[in-house]
Amino acid sequence: VQLVESGGGLVQPGGSLRLSCAASGFTFGPYAVSWYRQAPEKQRKLVAQIFGGGIGFTNYTDSVKGRFTISRDNPKNLVYLQMNSLKPEDTAVYYCNSARFPSSWGQGTQVIVSS
Repeated sequence: VQLVESGGGLVQPGGSLRLSCAASGFTFGPYAVSWYRQAPEKQRKLVAQIFGGGIGFTNYTDSVKGRFTISRDNPKNLVYLQMNSLKPEDTAVYYCNSARFPSSWGQGTQVIVSS
């Protein structure tokens, strides 16, 4: 069971990034998948969730609503986080997590928003 996050980088305020989360050793299936972030010296916090099923209900923390979009591609076993209008306060290491194996975490991908 492994999760691999990618797509992070350095971006200027107002810019965009798309993060990807790939699972190996299992499929995301109908289970919820979440993106979390952890800023330096702060606790890891939930950013966005996408639930299974046909509708794929989503949930976002207030600070990213209208700017971030979580989506999933079940045939490819991938989950994405499209981040637009990035702000310096979005700087953090971003992690994905599957409700199927909630104790498994990847290495994360670093996002730095700075001019």
